[in-house]
Amino acid sequence: MSQLKDIYEKEVVPKLMETFKYKNIMQVPALKKIILNMGLGEAIQNIKVLDSAAEELKTIAGQKPVITRAKKSIAAFKLREGMPIGCMVTLRRQRMYDFYYKLVNIALARVRDFRGVSVKAFDGRGNYSLGIKEHIIFPEIDYDKIDKIKGLNISIVTTARTDEEGRQLLGLMGMPFKN
Repeated sequence: MSQLKDIYEKEVVPKLMETFKYKNIMQVPALKKIILNMGLGEAIQNIKVLDSAAEELKTIAGQKPVITRAKKSIAAFKLREGMPIGCMVTLRRQRMYDFYYKLVNIALARVRDFRGVSVKAFDGRGNYSLGIKEHIIFPEIDYDKIDKIKGLNISIVTTARTDEEGRQLLGLMGMPFKN
């Protein structure tokens, strides 16, 4: 069992039950999945960018990414329906907890001028979205081998019903929110 899952069961669940007065342990919010997404608009002209991004996302997540394709044609961007424009990975169970631990304890600390993540990035249902401008904050990425610095979107999906429950859950699990 991962270290974070152990902390969740032994420390976070009792605190959340006490704070929100849950009657049943199944009402306590938990992490459901984490989705990593790299959108690459320049993949329209240069398809090799997509291959390198997929390889780097595989290194970060420990799981092979899925190539995402355009849903609509947009003439102004020279984009046709079905063209590959990004890649994504959905992490669940053990890999999800391992990635969350690595994100909170290692990667976010390496962000330049880091003062905490915004509290306003919740969607109204307890899910959190985080944008990272440089994917090189992850220790697995070899700085010498990358051709271009890419952005990364991270969506943390929880079973929380409200933003407050989600914020408490992520805060107790180590997410460094701004004060």
